[in-house]
Formats: sequence, structure tokens, C-alpha cells
Amino acid sequence: MLTNVEHIGIAVRDIAASNDLFTKLLNVVPYKSEAVLAEGVTTSFFQVNQTKIELLEATSPDSPIAKFLEKKGEGIHHIAFEVEDIEAEMTRLKTEGFTVLNEAPKRGADNKLVCFLHPKGTNGVLIELCQEIKE
Repeated sequence: MLTNVEHIGIAVRDIAASNDLFTKLLNVVPYKSEAVLAEGVTTSFFQVNQTKIELLEATSPDSPIAKFLEKKGEGIHHIAFEVEDIEAEMTRLKTEGFTVLNEAPKRGADNKLVCFLHPKGTNGVLIELCQEIKE
């Protein structure tokens, strides 16, 4: 079950400049920045109350974010929903006819297991499912 919007991901060309912009806009500094090597991306997270924004900058020209920026330019890349049991939700959504882009959850940024739904089946919006990793 999707419990809430976990964050909104925004693809950016220059994460340092975008961090400055969003710091001014939101009047908060990023609470976390990290590289996700497997995805070829550097991320930066902002939080205002319950709303989180993830900035994503490509670290390699063949990463998904680089391809997105080349095709669509900067802007909203995905909407992430929090789930309590990502594997059960992946199974449910496959049964409902959605195309899940990865067969098993993978480690993402901000201490999450993640998977994505193909935007062709979600009205053109890339959907991410996120489950907090409990150590």
C-alpha cells in the first residue's frame, strides 16, 4: 500500500547551483547529499515539514538522469511514494498490469530500497516506490 508521497525528484544540470537556488526558495539547507554510484547520480535532499525534494545530477553521460536531461531538460523527474513492504507492492502492481522497471528492489539514496514503474503505464510520470531500510 502506498502510504504517502515520500519525495519529488528533480533532474538538474548543476547540483551546486541548484542547491543554492532551492536553499533560497525553501529557506532551508539540504539535509543530505550522497552519490548513488550504481545509478550514476549525485543527490541532494531538502525537507520542509513533511515535504521532501530530491535534486539529481548525472555523474556519467550514460546514466538515466543524463539521458533524461538530454531528452527533456531540467525538471520533475519522478514522484516517489513510501511503502511499507516494497516486494508485496511490486507484486500487487504487476498484477494490476503496471510495468516494474527492476525485478527486485535496489538500494537507493536516503537509506531506501527503491523500484520504479515505467512511465508509459502511469500517464507519463515515472513513479518510484521507496521503503526505509531497517538496519
